[in-house]
Amino acid sequence: MGEENQPIIIKKGKKGGGGHHGGAWKVAYADFVTAMMALFIVLWILSSSEEVKEKVAGYFQDPFGYTTGGGRSVIEGFGTGSRRTVKQKLTDEELREQEQNRLYKMGKELTNQLAESKEFKGIIDQVMIEIIDEGIRFEIMDNSENNFFEIGSSKLKPKAYDLLKKIGAELAKLNNKISIEGHTDARPYPPNAKGYTNWELSTDRANAARKALIAGGIPAKGRIVEVRGYADNHLRNKENPYDLVNRRISIIVKYTDNN
Repeated sequence: MGEENQPIIIKKGKKGGGGHHGGAWKVAYADFVTAMMALFIVLWILSSSEEVKEKVAGYFQDPFGYTTGGGRSVIEGFGTGSRRTVKQKLTDEELREQEQNRLYKMGKELTNQLAESKEFKGIIDQVMIEIIDEGIRFEIMDNSENNFFEIGSSKLKPKAYDLLKKIGAELAKLNNKISIEGHTDARPYPPNAKGYTNWELSTDRANAARKALIAGGIPAKGRIVEVRGYADNHLRNKENPYDLVNRRISIIVKYTDNN
């Protein structure tokens, strides 16, 4: 066979990845820089104060419990104009204290408004605010001069009804759940009451208070979660079970974590 009839064979060689025009060295260099940065961070942390160490450790344990914002940075020295602020999430106790202060402040402002009102001036001494485990408690108590209910009845007197409406208007501004308690003194119900006792009376009075709070603006559903009647089992003045202060309505604004 002649040379002119021989097939033409073209060989294609593969170019190597090395040399000045290859890309493998870039990957190796990136790994080296990353390792150096990690080493630098570790050395920085080891030389930092215990406070910084705790905050950095806390960040990696719970990254969603931190927020960025103004203030002094705990991570510094990574270049000009680049500062990151890390604030530790508030503890449950701190959150509870903040809410406690907020609710108590609201209660004091409410009682101050009532004290300045001519309408409620004579009964403001019968309203008390207390901090309890569940939240903030408003206690509305009878005294020798003013009763909030008709004797032996769950019917609210007009001034008491208006007072509860006023309280309801303020509590309607919050999202906290509410419980209502009714309490009586130790005087037994008359024998001819056909089985109606202080248990029924205290529950009916708490329910009457619920209706007045709703009339003041609290939503009828979702906010008031409990209506309790305790009869004379939770006396305010245990030394005198017949004391009028034992006849009262308690409105409990629950902490958010108790909702």
